[in-house]
Order: sequence, then C-alpha cells, then structure tokens
Amino acid sequence: MGEAIGAMLASAVGIAISPLPLIAVILMLATPTGRANGIAFTAGWVLGLAAVVTVVVAAGSGLSTEGEKPTWASWTKLALGVLFVLMAVKQWRDRPREGHEAAPPKWMAALDRFTAPKAAGLAVVLVAANPKNLVLAVGGAVSIATADTSAAGKAVAAALMVLIGSLCTLLPLGVYLLGGQRSAEVLGGWKGWMSAHNAAIMTTVLAVLGTKYVGDALTGLS
Repeated sequence: MGEAIGAMLASAVGIAISPLPLIAVILMLATPTGRANGIAFTAGWVLGLAAVVTVVVAAGSGLSTEGEKPTWASWTKLALGVLFVLMAVKQWRDRPREGHEAAPPKWMAALDRFTAPKAAGLAVVLVAANPKNLVLAVGGAVSIATADTSAAGKAVAAALMVLIGSLCTLLPLGVYLLGGQRSAEVLGGWKGWMSAHNAAIMTTVLAVLGTKYVGDALTGLS
C-alpha cells in the first residue's frame, strides 16, 4: 500500500494546489447562496474526482498482473510526462506579462446566479474536462493501478488521492463554515495569492511531474 500511496502523492498534491477550483469555490462562497453552492461545488468536485480515479484504477488493475510493471503503464506514463511538459511550456508562455492580470473565465462572472445543481455540475466539469486536472488525476490513478499491492491497498490509496486532491475545495469550505467573521478576509487573501501566482504554480507543478513521469517511464522501459 505504501508504494501506491507514494506513487500517487505528487499528482494528488498537484490537483490540490490547482488555483481554478479554489478560486471558483471562494467566489461562490461570497454570493448570497454561498453556503448551498459551496457545499454543492465541493460535493461535485469530490464525486467527480472519485469517479475518474476509480474508473482508471479499476481499468488499470484489470490490465495488470503480479510481478513486473506492465509495459503499457510505462508507455502511458511517458505520454503523460511529455504532455505535462508541453502543458508547462504553454502555461508559462500564456502567462500574463508583468503589470497585467490574466482575464478570468467568463463563467466566473455568472457565479452569483448559479444554483446548487449548476455549482455541482461546474465542479465535475473542472475535474473531467479541464486538461490539467484530468491528466493529473489519470496519472496518479495509473500509478495506483500498477502498484504492487493488494486491491484493498489500492482502494485506500485511491481514497487518499481523492481526499488530498479535494483539499482545494474542502479547505475553503471549512474556513467558511468554521472561520466566523475572519473567514472572508482569509479566503480573500488565498484567492488573491493564487490568482497572482497561478501561472508560476501550475508551470512548476507540471514541469516537475512531467520530469518525474518521463524518468519513471524510461526506467520501466529499460
């Protein structure tokens, strides 16, 4: 089980520090229906991430056998690693230049009109349709699926991956529900910092994971 947890940890942390869902849930919590929408968004994120991880782990485990790592896993990690690197390059090239701010997605302007079902649906979309989050989730789940551990160990690792990867929504919601009057100030500070450093954060995460995945793949193929 330790191998499975260690293999997925970097990907799970990469999802957890993804700025977009964190900013989205903070903006929702500031709306008149913030409590209901924030809870719905968080639930949608957790369930969406759990679905992706579960499907990939189940499918990958079915293709794996005991003993040596399957060749397909190394080729998959190589492809994901190259994709991570390319995404890191694109993220850095598209960063806002000094003195400018990146334009927020158009849907963020409509968050105050969202209902709870729409909030949950948006969270699922940000998991399954956002390339960065989806590739991170698939990469971590593949690492779990091909780990030399029992089915129970893989299930625990998958659950931990979903928990860690959901911290970007669970933590803001927890601060909102338990933080009292200071919650708005704290969440505003988080939002401002993540917005300002979005490009640097994601570029670093993607570059590090890309290098790791390519290295692991080449080791496996050799």
